[in-house]
Amino acid sequence: MLALSIVMTALIYTAQPADSIDAQTIHAWSAPFRNWHYYPEHVIPNTPNIPGYEGVHKTDVPTVFQLPNDPKWYMSFIGFDGQGYQSFVAKSDDLVHWKNMHLAMGYGKEGAFDHGGVVLGAYLYESYDIKAPRVLKSHKGTYWSLYGAYPRQGGYELRPGYEGVAISSDGLHWKQAIDRPILSIFQKDVGEWEKDCIYQPWLVEYEGSYYDFYNAANGSLEQTGIARSSNLLDWKRHKANPVIPVGPKGSYNEVFSSDPKVYRDGDHWIMLFFGVGGGHAHIMAAFSRDLLHWTVDPEPLYKAGGHPDGLDAEHAHKISLVYNPANETFYMFYNAVGKQGRGIGLLTSKALKP
Repeated sequence: MLALSIVMTALIYTAQPADSIDAQTIHAWSAPFRNWHYYPEHVIPNTPNIPGYEGVHKTDVPTVFQLPNDPKWYMSFIGFDGQGYQSFVAKSDDLVHWKNMHLAMGYGKEGAFDHGGVVLGAYLYESYDIKAPRVLKSHKGTYWSLYGAYPRQGGYELRPGYEGVAISSDGLHWKQAIDRPILSIFQKDVGEWEKDCIYQPWLVEYEGSYYDFYNAANGSLEQTGIARSSNLLDWKRHKANPVIPVGPKGSYNEVFSSDPKVYRDGDHWIMLFFGVGGGHAHIMAAFSRDLLHWTVDPEPLYKAGGHPDGLDAEHAHKISLVYNPANETFYMFYNAVGKQGRGIGLLTSKALKP
């Protein structure tokens, strides 16, 4: 009965039952990402004291990247100062200690779609293989990122959200590529599931096409869909959206299926996203063989409240995954919300040496 129940749950969670992946396979693919080790503190605290931006009191949305021919790691993250989001970059030699924080992309011009917030992190990488270095790819002589944006200052993620395109000559300082959003709720092909707000993108390049995995809201429900492009500037929504809907009542993603991060893992794709159920956000996974049809593992990889010191007592979500070949260890950065506020936490596949 238990095995049958697991199979039925997997079928319920997939957007395309005919293309669902069996529960045994899902279990095997998820196993390497479970039972990881927590780092005791935020690696970037809720008040990072960035020179000139001392008002930042919440940090969120970590995304790790590297630059060509540079052994250091960089992390973009957002800081909330009571008015909205701005994107910052920090540097590290060891993926644990982060320094040299500076503004990467600030508020847009008054009246612009990104005046109230800029959330970098959907970078064009040289490879999306799960163990590949997160090296930014130069395209037409520049680096590219999709970004989430908000139109008004004065609060946290004020609706309606948008998505834009940013470019950079050095990977550390970014600006608009075009002065219009690439996705908004006002476009003709917007779906009912995303009619109220567009949130954060994730960019994947595969076989000559660009894929934007993004979460969006209808009322209080957030789900994940896909848009496609051939040039990074003009995007068309996938007709079968949402590809990761909310789960059934009582599930760990019954309210949100959000913030997708997609990587190639051998012969399949893994999407790490967060689900919200029972009032808390949890790190979850879905799997696909073709980037379009996804099957969710109903059991989170990591549940909120797993940290013994309460670092993520409220939420564990919004991940960034990187592999360090020097110690053969995965580092999963995540937004840990709990007794020490909203900051960037860390889980690792192996225990780190002191």
